[in-house]
Amino acid sequence: MTYGQAIDAALAEAMARDERVLTWGEDVQLIHRDLLARFGPGRVRDTPISEAAFVYAGVGAAMGGLRPVVEVMLVDFLTVAWSAVVNAAAKVPDFSGGRWPVPLVIRARCGGWYADGGQHEQTLWGQLAATPGITVVCPSTPADAAGLMLSAIASDQVVVYLEHKLLSEQFLDYLGGASRPTIDFGDLVPPDGARGPVPEPLQPIPLGQATLRRPGTDVGLVSVGVGVYRCLQAAAELAQDGVSAAVLDLRSIHPLDTHTITDLADHTGRIVVVDEDYTRGGLTGEIAATLLTTGRTPAYRRVTVETTIPFAPDLEYQTLPNTQRIVTAARELL
Repeated sequence: MTYGQAIDAALAEAMARDERVLTWGEDVQLIHRDLLARFGPGRVRDTPISEAAFVYAGVGAAMGGLRPVVEVMLVDFLTVAWSAVVNAAAKVPDFSGGRWPVPLVIRARCGGWYADGGQHEQTLWGQLAATPGITVVCPSTPADAAGLMLSAIASDQVVVYLEHKLLSEQFLDYLGGASRPTIDFGDLVPPDGARGPVPEPLQPIPLGQATLRRPGTDVGLVSVGVGVYRCLQAAAELAQDGVSAAVLDLRSIHPLDTHTITDLADHTGRIVVVDEDYTRGGLTGEIAATLLTTGRTPAYRRVTVETTIPFAPDLEYQTLPNTQRIVTAARELL
């Protein structure tokens, strides 16, 4: 399956099993035509371009007993509905003493590499994960995309489900490709992430469980989403120099699989965290704190986004955590 097909297959399975599951958002009837044909406009609903309104509607629907999957076109636009996420969805369960869960999935695309600038290419998963009560996931393969969607829908907590744009053919066809014929995606799209095997029947993947994509002994490369593939490319380049690099796919930004991260630090003694989010207040600092508070002191580097992402493709490539930046960081540790 493609990445998008896998997500929709999991959503369709959940909708068929439970009539409380429904989805709405901007242009969902166009983007997810198969779901519309199967479940009808009552459960696959288009919304106005008013993120604050329809995300808050999702919070209310979840509080009322439904299990909505609310789709925001880009995670950048979720900032318009920030209060609905961090002040309502995340806090109602605590304010009610656990008696009022909010089983809400917020589905959004994230990430760059397609020349759309800093207002449309953010990930923001660090800011989202910083708020108690919010689970944040970002799958890197079709199998993980399906499995994590099943677990997200089954969760009684708000889950922000992020899809990297380079893996989502729905996004690349609908926006990226159609409106940017001069952009050559070339080798930027990871083929194993855009299309791959998906188990039948679909299998849920626990939230907060990382997976090792490549074993190694000299240095551990840790990332999520498309960053995993940049790490795999870097590991292959390092191997030409005799360096054995492990690649860990976090899959969840929160909760973090701290056990697997600390095991990797113990095994390699060197950690490079590759994060398409911003340097400050994000994933790289959280992992560093986790290692220190558990008594680990590995040699440590981080490869992140340090400035506003530019429109110009060559400048964008330098700003995002590209393969060469990862290789350089790993070699500094060695």
